[in-house]
Amino acid sequence: MTNSGAMIGEEALSPAAQLFHSPSLNCYIVTMIGSKTKINPNFVKAGLEQTLLKHPLFSSKIVGSKEGRNMKWTPTTVKLENHVFVPNLDPNIDHPDQFVEDYVSNLTKTPMDLSKPLWEIHLLNVKTSDAEAVGVFRIHHSIGDGASLTSLLIASTRKTSDPEALPTVPIKKRAGSTNSNTTFWWLLSIWFVLRLIWNTCVDFMLFLATFLYLKDTESPIKGAPRCDLTTKRFAYRIVSLDDIKFVKNVMNMTINDVVLGATQAGLSRYLDRRYATEDEKDGDNSNTNNLPESLRLRAIVFANLRATAGIQDMAEMMAKGSKDKWGNEIGYVIFPLTIALHGDPLEHIGEVKAKMERKKLSLEAQCTLPFSCRVLKTFGVKAAAALTHTVFTNTTVAFSNVCGPLEEVSFFGHSIAFLAPSIYGFPHAITIHCQSYADKMTIILAADPNVVPDPHRLLDDLEESLQLIKDAALKKGSSKLLSEKED
Repeated sequence: MTNSGAMIGEEALSPAAQLFHSPSLNCYIVTMIGSKTKINPNFVKAGLEQTLLKHPLFSSKIVGSKEGRNMKWTPTTVKLENHVFVPNLDPNIDHPDQFVEDYVSNLTKTPMDLSKPLWEIHLLNVKTSDAEAVGVFRIHHSIGDGASLTSLLIASTRKTSDPEALPTVPIKKRAGSTNSNTTFWWLLSIWFVLRLIWNTCVDFMLFLATFLYLKDTESPIKGAPRCDLTTKRFAYRIVSLDDIKFVKNVMNMTINDVVLGATQAGLSRYLDRRYATEDEKDGDNSNTNNLPESLRLRAIVFANLRATAGIQDMAEMMAKGSKDKWGNEIGYVIFPLTIALHGDPLEHIGEVKAKMERKKLSLEAQCTLPFSCRVLKTFGVKAAAALTHTVFTNTTVAFSNVCGPLEEVSFFGHSIAFLAPSIYGFPHAITIHCQSYADKMTIILAADPNVVPDPHRLLDDLEESLQLIKDAALKKGSSKLLSEKED
């Protein structure tokens, strides 16, 4: 079956898209979609024709030299048989979870064919622990960033309870002020602007220092040079979103603070075990805390820079064949993680909240990737890719958190059990993504098996850390309620 793509004429790649085609930043987004029923390939193909294929970048290929600035999107005819793969699998296959992990990992060994649009979907009709079947999207990062691709994917779904209705996603609420003291707010605004300028300057100088000389401590989870070229393994864990919201409400913070705090705590537990193993090799296993006293470990935390496009907007964009609100509009901040074993698990999320509040009073995210794009326009793709690659190499992990639908949805007639997006091609040995969906949160780990041979053990540490944080928040919430009753 074939489908004619939406004709937009030849169009040059954006600077960000050019970056993602450089040899040192050749990145792909991989998304596992768990289905509650067996997947019907014909339904999926018909659905793709009505949704994603109407988007220009899903029906265009790239022409031009990868070493220059003349790469262009060129409309082409999409042959679905070259993009939708349905391997013939034994439904009673042994170790199906391991099979899916191996299948997705093997995808990272093969680059995409530039002679066709840079996306594909693999339909695996094999029952796993969490789904009756699994669909695997692989999309080149030049088409769009994780936030825009997730939004477009969600816009292709419908509510399970109402097959004609688009899903609901969280919308950020901006707090207003009812204070009528004009002089006070003028002074506060001046102070805010001064802090914003100062913090942005400090963060940008640290960004340049990271490019020039400032490196994270060599640790058991620090990737080797050019680890972006190694095969990655993908594993995930589904946890309760309600538990995360409970901690958020008790501690008066954001969901992002909670999951990033749990990530800090989980990495601390995992590293403590890894350092303990090294001490045992040296004949010393007497320490209860095996972490080094001074350990610089920073995360690249991605941020969506675009004004949020509603799901209705995305659906209309596909229907019109438009690519507005699309592409790569992401920035990132270099976020220092405190690797330590705290007696109180809430210290981890408290530290993250304080640092994140400080980062919010900075334009670092608006300066990082856009700065690389400016370097690209001035000095070329190689220089810009070298800048971004070096900054990422000198940090240890990457992290992102994306909001999903508030209710269960169906993808071309298939009820979705879970969403698990990830990425490979960055020079990190560990990349952690968090994706909310209905009442669940999926934690997805992309790991270099040479550095993290036991990714499920790291997921155990992340899940156990979140449970400890929840238990501590429950205790604190109960104590606060009891105190209020006594008063």
